[in-house]
Amino acid sequence: MNHHLQPESVLPEDHADAVLVGRVWRAGQGAVLVRVGAEGVFDLSHLAPTSSTLLELPDPAAAVRAHPGQRIADTAAVLANSAWNARDPALPWLLAPCDLQAVKAAGVTFVASMLERVIEEQARGDAARAESVRRAVAGVIGDDLAGVRPGSPEALRLKDVLIAQGAWSQYLEVGIGPDAEIFTKSQPMSAVGTGAEVGIHPASAWNNPEPEVVLAIASDGRVKGAALGNDVNLRDFEGRSALLLGKAKDNNGSCAIGPFIRLFDAGFGIDDVRRCELSMQVAGEDGFAMEGASSLAKISRDPLDLAGQAIGPHHQYPDGLLLFLGTMFAPTQDRHGPGQGFTHAVGDLVTVATPRLGRLCNRVNHCDRIPRWTYGAGALMRDLARRGLLA
Repeated sequence: MNHHLQPESVLPEDHADAVLVGRVWRAGQGAVLVRVGAEGVFDLSHLAPTSSTLLELPDPAAAVRAHPGQRIADTAAVLANSAWNARDPALPWLLAPCDLQAVKAAGVTFVASMLERVIEEQARGDAARAESVRRAVAGVIGDDLAGVRPGSPEALRLKDVLIAQGAWSQYLEVGIGPDAEIFTKSQPMSAVGTGAEVGIHPASAWNNPEPEVVLAIASDGRVKGAALGNDVNLRDFEGRSALLLGKAKDNNGSCAIGPFIRLFDAGFGIDDVRRCELSMQVAGEDGFAMEGASSLAKISRDPLDLAGQAIGPHHQYPDGLLLFLGTMFAPTQDRHGPGQGFTHAVGDLVTVATPRLGRLCNRVNHCDRIPRWTYGAGALMRDLARRGLLA
């Protein structure tokens, strides 16, 4: 993992022009808001005590640029100490860059992943049945729905046709219907950062990473920045029943965000998010290797439309939210035999990267064998009060 946690691997290609904010763990202080650059990691606590508070500023990027902050450590040293198996508790390491914000996710926002969700449903969570179901589903609905605009008259007519053929699905409903799927991915403060282990449920036999762009949204609904994310997913649990979505999505360590939030400014904004090309690699201890990609240009709902469906007159988040935008990556590469498809193995190293947001790297383990989540909002508030940072 160490070669994935070096500044030249982690920082965006244009990091000299980027405003990158994150959080580090500091012994004796707890979680500390920081600015990250090639020249070092700098304390932002006296500008804003939390990531949530920072994003409420009218122009967070300008405020960070104007605030020098105390230098905490060398960036390379902080990254090296972020590796799950090499942490010195006396030195700082990176956490997820969000804190009090809700962590939400939009599902079924790409055609490829939408079809895979239909296949999961039809296979009832059985990976061995997926390939035959995949062929059958494609024979009925095809494999190219990219031209169908969600909620459009054409989409409604397609729905009528598919219902008549007995091929309609709850996943098609949110994929091409008027209402996006927005769900709670994990609880505030529970996401893990780069270098940490991510968790899969030990009872799951069919699961996968989901490389995504994550929007950082203030309480008034304005998008203030973006990060990388891994929406770890249990395909067998969700395939058995959509009512198991919470168990499929929200487990200890099942949400990774980072390495930092890149704040929007004149050089990076929502149009750059729309053009993001994500790459993903899985490297197993068994020698298995897989690569994939996800292009935001192929998303079926615009990122701002998804943000508008997540927060607005019908739903408020006073501390803001982080919103996963969904993925077109749906791995089908056989790992344990013909027709078995892909599933994680303990020890997998997963990296998600895009040139202007950097690289997020995590190791896979069972969720009951990684560090328990113990540092919540109450603990953060106690630490901030002790440091004199609460008004």
